[in-house]
Amino acid sequence: MIPMTLARIAEITGGRLSPEADPDAMVTGYVEFDSRKIGPGGLFVAFPGARVDGHDFVDKAAEAGATASLTTREVGRPAVIVEKRPPHEGDNSDLAANDPDGSAAGVVDGMSKLAAAVARELAADHGLQIVGVTGSAGKTSTKDLIAAVLSRAGETVAPPGSFNNEIGHPYTVLRCTEETDYLVAEMSARGIGHIAHLATIAPPSIGVVLNVGSAHIGEFGSRENIAVAKGELVEALPASGVAVLNADDDLVSAMAPRTQARVVTFSASGSREADYYATDVELDAVARASFTMHTPAGEPQHVELNVFGAHQVGNALAAAAVGVELGMDAATVAAALSSAHSVSVNRMDVNTRADGVTVINDAYNANPESMRAAIAALGYTAAARPGVRSVAVLGEMSELGAGAVEEHAALADELARYRVTHLVVVGRTNALDALGERAREHGIQTTVVDDTAEAADAVRELLAAAPAGAEDWRTREDRDVVLVKASNAARLWAVAESLLQGHTLR
Repeated sequence: MIPMTLARIAEITGGRLSPEADPDAMVTGYVEFDSRKIGPGGLFVAFPGARVDGHDFVDKAAEAGATASLTTREVGRPAVIVEKRPPHEGDNSDLAANDPDGSAAGVVDGMSKLAAAVARELAADHGLQIVGVTGSAGKTSTKDLIAAVLSRAGETVAPPGSFNNEIGHPYTVLRCTEETDYLVAEMSARGIGHIAHLATIAPPSIGVVLNVGSAHIGEFGSRENIAVAKGELVEALPASGVAVLNADDDLVSAMAPRTQARVVTFSASGSREADYYATDVELDAVARASFTMHTPAGEPQHVELNVFGAHQVGNALAAAAVGVELGMDAATVAAALSSAHSVSVNRMDVNTRADGVTVINDAYNANPESMRAAIAALGYTAAARPGVRSVAVLGEMSELGAGAVEEHAALADELARYRVTHLVVVGRTNALDALGERAREHGIQTTVVDDTAEAADAVRELLAAAPAGAEDWRTREDRDVVLVKASNAARLWAVAESLLQGHTLR
């Protein structure tokens, strides 16, 4: 954050200073929710969550050196006190879920106003370029790739993990300083208007829309409504900006008339009509893609990705478009993409144990599109190892509404398509029952368990048994492949961690 007096913070947020606060005291450090992370000169946001209330930790923050706290009540310490904002009827945002009296909304609104002031000042006075990224699937992976590319050109701030909602977004903006050249803002939505709101906090000059899928369809009602929400990003761009659109997704490419910005397109399918496209796509033994990248910036470039899954080609092209449109040369962009690694945990995190077992941990989140991509990566990796078992450990995809049962059953069709041999279903719901039933119909060996501990035990038991007819099983360099994936609430990353614990990795 840029240095700022408490008096100015109060003015920006519409708050008042507590009696203990010195109007001229400076906030020079980071803005934090966690009192354990606050440092000297920081601003502590007293966020009331589902389990604890940040107001109870104001003293600890002050003792750690915080200049003040952002609160909704008197706390006996220096504070900027803002008004509560009770939720309105029908509010389905992440923030409203555990905020009956509007205290959380109040401090987040104050933080958002502060972030908006910082973003505008940095853009106007220091040339900060803001890149917004949205889509039903792939936002976090693409955000990481864009950050890897732009880091070659200047200091870059990007959210840790998936800080992409009305809480994490302003928090990320406030990580920027006068030295920050680029801000990569991942933007999610649970309803129409959410992305438009995020764009007011950090107005983007470049907007990337990856795809329109089925994530949150239970809230939106249709893919067309999801497209309305995702397109709010390109609507927020200035005439001097750039909209980066996926030419392979009809609902995304149809957003072009909704923006006053210049439009460029990308195509993982190799469409020569796109501005950025890939040819000669190949996957290695663990589904890492290499391809020839074509851009408007000169000669084609060879890219070898270190992230996993064929779907990452489109994500990489989107990142390349951002870099080139911001003035980077194609060779530098290609080099950055080729050296980039996933930095967001539990996102296509692939590890091979010393005994040859490969674990694909993609357990942070799930929707039908990302599930299909992960199953494809599992199938491809196993296919490169004849005779091994491919094991899908799957939990529920949340927020699919009335189509949940059929969407889960359809995953079994994908498992069969990629010849996945074993399925472990974690949880017992109608949707998961449908997945297990159809998988058995396809001849996939299926086990249903109640929780992550049982799932880990089931997989360990399977991996310990020799496959039929595999005399060389224990001496093989590459053995079975395990995919772990579900929506965040299922916490299936515990299965992946359990399978890797105690093992040396290659």
